[in-house]
Amino acid sequence: MTAIDEPGAIADPSLDGPAVGVIIVAAGSGTRLGAGIPKAFVSLAGSTVLEHALAPVFRLRDAVQVVVVVPADRVGEAETIGRRAAGKAADHLRVVVGGDTRQSSVLAGLAALWPGVRTVLVHDAARALTPTEQFERVIDAAARTGWGVVPGLPVTDTIKRVDASALVEQTVDRAALRAVQTPQAFPRDALVAAFRVAEDRLAAATDDAALYADAGHPVLTVDGSEAAFKITTPWDAQRAERLLADRDRDQQQEVGARPTSSIRTGIGIDVHAFADDGELSLAGLRWPGERPLAGHSDGDAVAHAIVDALLSAAGLGDIGSMFGTDDPRFAGASGEVFLRAAVERLHAAGFVVVNVAVQLVGNRPRFAPRRTEAEGVLSALVHGPVSIAATTTDALGFTGRGEGVAAIATALIERR
Repeated sequence: MTAIDEPGAIADPSLDGPAVGVIIVAAGSGTRLGAGIPKAFVSLAGSTVLEHALAPVFRLRDAVQVVVVVPADRVGEAETIGRRAAGKAADHLRVVVGGDTRQSSVLAGLAALWPGVRTVLVHDAARALTPTEQFERVIDAAARTGWGVVPGLPVTDTIKRVDASALVEQTVDRAALRAVQTPQAFPRDALVAAFRVAEDRLAAATDDAALYADAGHPVLTVDGSEAAFKITTPWDAQRAERLLADRDRDQQQEVGARPTSSIRTGIGIDVHAFADDGELSLAGLRWPGERPLAGHSDGDAVAHAIVDALLSAAGLGDIGSMFGTDDPRFAGASGEVFLRAAVERLHAAGFVVVNVAVQLVGNRPRFAPRRTEAEGVLSALVHGPVSIAATTTDALGFTGRGEGVAAIATALIERR
């Protein structure tokens, strides 16, 4: 049995919820964007593509259920982003794992809808600047007609049909053509049936409206928006950043406020208890003769606190969402592994480190003699200056009793 057979099987049957559900498809790899991470998690003007895509949905006049479909290794990060975008409406949000194809990802989204959802909107996260008005237009048309609805733009270029040798065969009448966008709206039951037909035929399509129409259902077009372009290439991403910068400047001028700063801050805290066996790893250094710190990895509280500070500053989640304690790949891993991965993620999101400051709290080890060495190692790893201060708690608390250490890190990053 596939997910399509039980579209409400994993939803809460006690909660009917709103009549409209919005599935945000964000499971693509984004290879053509060249960022090294899925494009929904690439930064645009200080926020991820996914956060920009969610913003207009949570500005809708009526409540909707929102289902975000992401790669399996991005669920924690997407939940953090989604909660931030949803704010007080976070109970209307769900994050699920997508599949290898768009079709399987939409199926995963359909399976997570609440029982009361009757109209489904399917939207590409890559169309991150789609205005709220476009969502409203699609929802209204679907409610009025009961049909499938897609937004589209008139085709302005002259269109030629060519043969296999690229010789022009015909000039196509562009008046009858539309460049289709998302969100696309459908009656839920009819869309589920259309996907079932597509599965039976092993059919595939470039958008959901094609599968829906192939099943014999009518599809209406409404006006789209130039802002709802798909972010696919680095050029698209640069265009989107310029548009966001222009929008932000215009808003600031309207209210007479100061321009938004490109500087962002984050904080991270980590605590580890001492263990009995092994060698201490702390602040990127080995400490022979000192008691080790317990943990799934090497227990380097300083490195882990820095990772959380960097990720929180960029809005990229936390160390737990990137490196789960149930993942055997990170058993015993050094703090260097986590720092390098966090900095790579930071750079891919468009940020650089300005500086990091760490406060280490504990009785052991005596940190001052190796402070400069530790700061040098960590600065090289994060590509920015790291300073470390160490203190005790005058015998108070678990650190004062010598049971472990705590580290508090603050990070200052800047959008490139």
